[in-house]
Amino acid sequence: MGEKAAFIGLGVMGYPMAGFLQKAGYETTVYNRTGAKAEKWVAEYGGAHAATPAKAAEGADFVMVCVGNDDDLRSVVLGENGILATMKAGSIFVDHTTASAEVARELAAVAKEKGVGFVDAPVSGGQAGAENGVLTVMCGGAQADFDRASKPIDAYARACMLMGDVGAGQLTKMVNQICIAGVVQGLSEGIHFAEQAGLDAEKVIEVISKGAAQSWQMENRYKTMIANKFDYGFAVDWMRKDLGICLKTGDQIGASLPNTALVDQYYADVQNMGGNRWDTSSLITRLRKLKK
Repeated sequence: MGEKAAFIGLGVMGYPMAGFLQKAGYETTVYNRTGAKAEKWVAEYGGAHAATPAKAAEGADFVMVCVGNDDDLRSVVLGENGILATMKAGSIFVDHTTASAEVARELAAVAKEKGVGFVDAPVSGGQAGAENGVLTVMCGGAQADFDRASKPIDAYARACMLMGDVGAGQLTKMVNQICIAGVVQGLSEGIHFAEQAGLDAEKVIEVISKGAAQSWQMENRYKTMIANKFDYGFAVDWMRKDLGICLKTGDQIGASLPNTALVDQYYADVQNMGGNRWDTSSLITRLRKLKK
């Protein structure tokens, strides 16, 4: 293939995503804030690692970034050690971070000045989706930039769609998180109700999951929720970060999000219980604590 890629951020999502890029034939150089993680990645997948984002991005045709939040994103993109210091004209910057639409537009404008294409491309599917290469990617940007970016993205995605101009990917991811918040709270209340009613919660879910109540969360999380185990996915801290972006954006665009605001506060209760790193299905722990 001969095309080069860089991947910035080797968290639970980025680590396997970068691996799929390398496996797909892209000469991939990675950067991670903790260098040992980058060394481990190279030992597992090949490729190379660099000491700074700028070094990793040098000469790359595609640079993928997947970090924590807006500030983390700016820190690896801007400045003399950021990727835009070395990205070549005609290359494509793909941002997989779940961040604000504002920062997407801000960075797209800087990239444009340097002749670099930009696509905001947050993902859904969780750690399992990243590890199995079956993520859903929602994108914002120019059609030509998307057409080029979609080829390397296909290495770790089962669905990739252009939603509109820059920022539209992030806005679509906000819709995703808004919907998930409501579904997880509803599932938590359903399981809690079944338990309090003396029903076999597993049998209850097995039967209702064949009908209109079915959801991905129900299919993939009900057993671990019943077992009170919450180390299987997206952490509460990250969900609160995402819901904070949703609520702020909702205020800006005039969208009313009463349920999202309520569930966000329920997640704050889970944090206060020490559940910062529990997965999002841990909402049920709050109900169990509050039961009479």
